[in-house]
Amino acid sequence: MVLYLSRKRALFVCLLIGGLVAAGLFTTLQPAVQVVALLTNRLVPIYRVDVPGKRIAFSFDATWGTDQTDRLLSILRENGVKTTFFLAGNWVESNPDYVRKIAEEGHEIGNHSYAHAHMNSLTPEQIEADLRKNHDLILQLTGRECDLFRPPFGEYSNKLLEVAKKLGYHTVQWSIDSLDWKDVSADFMVERVLRAESGDIVLFHNAGKHTPEAVARLLPELKRRGFSVVPVGELIFKDGYYVERHSGVQRRLSGAEKEQTQ
Repeated sequence: MVLYLSRKRALFVCLLIGGLVAAGLFTTLQPAVQVVALLTNRLVPIYRVDVPGKRIAFSFDATWGTDQTDRLLSILRENGVKTTFFLAGNWVESNPDYVRKIAEEGHEIGNHSYAHAHMNSLTPEQIEADLRKNHDLILQLTGRECDLFRPPFGEYSNKLLEVAKKLGYHTVQWSIDSLDWKDVSADFMVERVLRAESGDIVLFHNAGKHTPEAVARLLPELKRRGFSVVPVGELIFKDGYYVERHSGVQRRLSGAEKEQTQ
């Protein structure tokens, strides 16, 4: 059922939902996405993907620390799994050897902005300069071009999404937050992530205190359940797609829809 609320009431509902998400009572941010998108003309990034089979993506944001990174990379290597690391510029500059190591081990790298600022407060020119700076840093260290962008704090606006698109980026959020940034237990994360369905994108952090333990338990269990864990770039569609404004789900365009957009 769809409820049409006044903007004032919609704001209250979004704040309430946001509080429940932060408290861990909701697994995803999609309820808030649905309210906002129904009441405005906001563009929406990719939260999850409508894909056949049982595929999900693991992603790791790197903005602070490296304490768990070696252990995490070892676990991924032992399980034969490649994932996506969204790197912030401050982390890239402080940890060039880890940036190279992540790339050398075959993991995908995404742009998590240079300054990890609240980008909605920036001008389009400032946003572009920030994204280009981090893009160039990663390119210099790895020889790879990034085409995935994750906004700091999960905050976005039409302005931000339009600039990112102009620069060739697909803007990607997540549908399941492990909440590892709150130092929750591995048990908590495992229970939360095992709710995943095909097309989900899971958010972790490379420096989460209990993240390696959770990932070490999740990968074999997900495999046992028939899931493949892939990088974000192998899950999403790079062309011929649309993103549902009410859900953040990316879907493939039909043949007729493709013709209409050409």
